[in-house]
Amino acid sequence: MWDAVIAGYLVGLSLIVAIGAQNAFVLRQGLRREHVLAVVLICACSDAVLIAAGVGGFGAIARAAPWFGEAMRWLGVAFLTVYGALRFRAAWAGGAALVPQGAGPVPLRRVVIMCLLFTWANPHVYLDTVVLVGSISAQYAPHEMAFGMAAVAASFSFFSALGFGARLLAPVFAKPRAWVMLEIVVGCVMWVLAAGLAFGG
Repeated sequence: MWDAVIAGYLVGLSLIVAIGAQNAFVLRQGLRREHVLAVVLICACSDAVLIAAGVGGFGAIARAAPWFGEAMRWLGVAFLTVYGALRFRAAWAGGAALVPQGAGPVPLRRVVIMCLLFTWANPHVYLDTVVLVGSISAQYAPHEMAFGMAAVAASFSFFSALGFGARLLAPVFAKPRAWVMLEIVVGCVMWVLAAGLAFGG
C-alpha cells in the first residue's frame, strides 16, 4: 500500500506544481496576503473532488470494460510525454518574473470568482485529475483509494505552501531563472512518470 501512497503523492504534486494560470494566481494572492485561505481551500477542495471522480469513476469503468484501462494508460503516457515537452519548451522560452500587482484590495467575492474560473474553466485540470490520476491509480489496485488520498494530500500541502509561503518565495521567484529551473524539473518528472507508466504496466 505504501508504494501507492508515495506514488499518489508524487503524481499529485508533480501535476499541480507546473506553472500555470492557477498557480500564478495563488502565488500572487500569497504575495499580496489577500484572501489566501479562501483561495487555497477552493483550489485544494476542487482538486479533491476531481481526483475522487477520477479514481472512483475510472475504476468502475475499467471493471465494466477491461480494454478501457489499457487505452487510458497509453493516453496517460502520451499526455505526460507532451506535457513534459511543453515544460521544456517553456523553460527554453525563458521565465517571467512574477510581480504582484500594486492595486488596492480586491473584494473576496471577486477573488473567489476568479479562483473558480482559473480552476474549473481550465481544460487541463480534467485531464490531470480525472483522466491521468484515474488511469495511474488503476495500476495500484486494490489500493486506488490510498493513491487518490495521497494525491489529495499533495494538493492541499502544495497550495498551502504556495499561498502561505509566498512571502518567503518572493525573493527567489522574482528571478526568471528560478522559474526556468522549475520548468525543467517538472518536465523531467513528467517524462519519468511517462516511462514508468509505459514500461511498468
